[in-house]
Amino acid sequence: MLRLTDIKLPLDHDAAALPAAIVARLGIHADELAGYSIARRSHDARKRGAISWIYSVDVDTPREADILWRLQLDAEVAQFARDADGGKVMKTPDTTYRFVARAPEHLPLRPIVIGMGPCGLFAALVLAQMGFRPLVLERGKEVRERTKDTWGLWRKKILNPESNVQFGEGGAGTFSDGKLYSQISDKHHHGRKVLAEFVAAGAPAEILYVSKPHIGTFRLVSMVEHMRATIESLGGEIRFSQRVDDLLVESDTAGTRHVRGVVLADGAQLRADHVVLALGHSARDTFTMLHDRAVFMEAKPFSIGFRIEHPQSLIDQARFGPQAGHPLLGAADYKLVHHCRNGRSVYSFCMCPGGTVVAAASEPGRVVTNGMSQYSRNERNANAAIVCGITPEDYAGYGDGPLAGIGLQRHWESLAFELGGGDYTAPGQLVGDFLANRASVQFGAVQPSYTPAVRPSNLDASLPRYAIDAIREALPAFDRQIRGFGMHDALLTGVETRTSSPLRITRGEDGQSLNTRGLYPAGEGAGYAGGIFSAGVDGIRMAEAVARSLVAAGQAHAIG
Repeated sequence: MLRLTDIKLPLDHDAAALPAAIVARLGIHADELAGYSIARRSHDARKRGAISWIYSVDVDTPREADILWRLQLDAEVAQFARDADGGKVMKTPDTTYRFVARAPEHLPLRPIVIGMGPCGLFAALVLAQMGFRPLVLERGKEVRERTKDTWGLWRKKILNPESNVQFGEGGAGTFSDGKLYSQISDKHHHGRKVLAEFVAAGAPAEILYVSKPHIGTFRLVSMVEHMRATIESLGGEIRFSQRVDDLLVESDTAGTRHVRGVVLADGAQLRADHVVLALGHSARDTFTMLHDRAVFMEAKPFSIGFRIEHPQSLIDQARFGPQAGHPLLGAADYKLVHHCRNGRSVYSFCMCPGGTVVAAASEPGRVVTNGMSQYSRNERNANAAIVCGITPEDYAGYGDGPLAGIGLQRHWESLAFELGGGDYTAPGQLVGDFLANRASVQFGAVQPSYTPAVRPSNLDASLPRYAIDAIREALPAFDRQIRGFGMHDALLTGVETRTSSPLRITRGEDGQSLNTRGLYPAGEGAGYAGGIFSAGVDGIRMAEAVARSLVAAGQAHAIG
C-alpha cells in the first residue's frame, strides 16, 4: 500500500472529496482506487474562519508499482517522494506488533507485575499474550468499587488511602481526560499496539487516526474491565487489595543482588525472579520501602502549581474564531509555555477541555488537584494545570536523598489542606485577585468544578515564592496568546503537585534495576512515562525485557 500525507480539505467537505483528492494526487482513474483508510486526521486552525482538515491516508491501488517508479521511490526502503502538491508519497509503514518470545508449557516461576495502572495493565497483557501467565498485584480495588470510593471523597469528604484517584485498577489515568498521545520515540510502533488493544477493549476506532485521541473517564472504566478479562482468559491472575510491603532480595557470591519475590501487607511471601514495578507516581510508602531496601533511585525534576479554569466557550472562540462550536471540532484545547525572568519556566499541563477539576489526594490531611474529562468534553469549564518546573536543588530543606521531592510535595499539599479548612475543601482564588495579591472573598463568572468544595482564599503562600512569582509573570503572557486567559474571574485552585514522579528508579538498557537483577522499574512511578499512552508503551517494553531475560535463561522461546 501507499501512504499519502498532507491532503488538505475544507472542514465541511462531503464524503466524495477525500477519494477524489486521492485520485487527483496520484494521477489515477477512479476505478483504479481499490480502497483507502485514514491513517491520521488533524485540523489546521491557523487561518481564522477557514479551518481545514489535514489527512494522511493508506491507499490500495493496482497502479502502486507504476506510481513508485514514476516518483522514483525505491520500494525496498522507507524513504519518500514529494508530489507536485508538496505532500509525501511513501510505502505504508508496517506497524504490526510482533511478540518477542513464547513461554514454555511449564514455567517454573511466573513473573509478577506490581500495579495495574496503564503500565502494569499493558505489561501484564503482553506477558499473558506471550503465555507467561503473570500474577498482578494491585493495592487498590477493582475499578467499579474504586469508583465508589473516589466519589466518597468527592461527595462526602471521606478519603480511602488505598482506593482513590491514585490507587486501584486502571491507575490515575482512569480519572483523567484519557489522552492517548505523546511525544515519545516509538520506532517499534508500541504505541500502535496500545491503541489497537484499547479499540479491542471498546474504545472508538477513531483513536487509531485522530491526531489527539482521547477516551474519557466513563469509557475507560469498561475498557479496563475488558482488558482484565482478557488477561485472565490467557492464564494471568489479578489480585486486588494486595499491597506489596517488601521485596525478597538475595546476593550471589559475586555480590550481585537478585530479586526473589515480594512480601504482601498480610505477611504472605510470593516467589518470583522477575518483578515489573509499575507503581504509579503516588506510591510514596513503596518508594520508601524500596529506598530502605537499597534499590537504586535518584531525585528527578517535576512541576508544581495550580489548576486554572475558564469558560470553555472563551477557549473555543480564541482557538477557532467564527467556527467555534462547530460539532466536528469539539472543545478546543491549548498548550502554553513562558520562560520567566527568574529562570523558571511555567507551562500548561494536562489540559482538559470541557472537563472538571478533581480531588486527587491519596494521603489523609492533604489536598491535591487534577483534571478530568468525559469523552464528550461538554462541561462548562476548561481546565489545565499551570505549573512551574522545579529541580532536585529545590528540594533542600524537605528531606535528604532521592525521597526529598516527596517531602516537598507533602509540605505544600498539607498547607493546601489547611488553607481549605481541613476537610478536603481546596483553596481557590480569582486570577484577578491572584495577580493583585489580595484574598478572594467570592467567586464570579467561573464557578469552581472541584468537589467537595473550593474555599475563596489567598494562594500567595500556598507554593514556594519562586513558583508564585513565576506564575504571576506567566499569566499576563498567556493572556497575550489567548485573549481572556487572564480574565479577572478565571479561577485558580490549589495545589497541583503530582505532575510526574519526583524520583527515578533507574534501570539499564535491559530494563532491570541498576543494582537489583530481576526488578524492572516501569512507567510513571519509576520516572519513565508521563500519561496513559507512554505508560502503556513502557509496560509493553518491560514485558518484552522480561521475556528476553527468560529467553536468555533458557526458560522461553525467542520469536523472530
